[in-house]
Amino acid sequence: MTTRSPVASDAEPASALSVSSARQQPSVESVLTQPAKVNVLWATPIVRWGFLAIVASVVVVVDQVTKYLVVSSMSLGDTIPVLPWLALHYITNRGVAFGMFRQFGDFLLPLSLAICGVIIYVYGTVETRRVWVRIALALQIGGAIGNVIDRVRFGAVVDFIDFHIDELQFHFAIFNVADSAICVGVVMLVAALLIQNEG
Repeated sequence: MTTRSPVASDAEPASALSVSSARQQPSVESVLTQPAKVNVLWATPIVRWGFLAIVASVVVVVDQVTKYLVVSSMSLGDTIPVLPWLALHYITNRGVAFGMFRQFGDFLLPLSLAICGVIIYVYGTVETRRVWVRIALALQIGGAIGNVIDRVRFGAVVDFIDFHIDELQFHFAIFNVADSAICVGVVMLVAALLIQNEG
C-alpha cells in the first residue's frame, strides 16, 4: 500500500496560485503598447474627424438656438435683466468677437471662412490623441461657424450676453455663445501646448 506524498499535495495549490496570478497581471509589453493602441485609434479618420464634428456641432447648435430665442422674443436694442451683473441685451455686430474691428465688416465673412479652413487644417495635423488640443480646436471651429451663419443670414452677428458691474461703472463688450467658445478654445489651446503632457 502506497501513501500519497504530502509535499506534492502542498505544491499543487501553490503552483495553481502562481499560474492564476500570472494570468491576472498584465505584461510589461502590454502596458507599454497601450498608449500606442490609443494613438492608432485616434489616427483613424472616423474617430478623429467624428470627434471634431460632434464638439463643433454642439457649439453651433447651442449658439444658434440661443440666438433664435433672442431674435424671436426680443426687439433690437431690448434689454432684459437676469442678475444684478448679467442681462440679455440684443444687438447686432459687424465686427469680430466682442465687437472688435467693426470697420472691416465687409471683409470678415471671407476672413472667417479662411480661418475655419486654417483651424481644420491644423486639426488634421494633430497625430496623437491630444484630447485637450482637439477640444480647443473644435470649440474654435464651432464658434467660428456659428458667427459665419449669422453673417450669411443677417449680414452681422447677433450678440446678447451683457456682463456688467454697475458699482464700478464696468460694462464688458456684449457677446454670444460662439464668442465664448472661441475664447475658451484659445485659452485651452495655449494651456495644452504649454503643458505638453498628453500622448
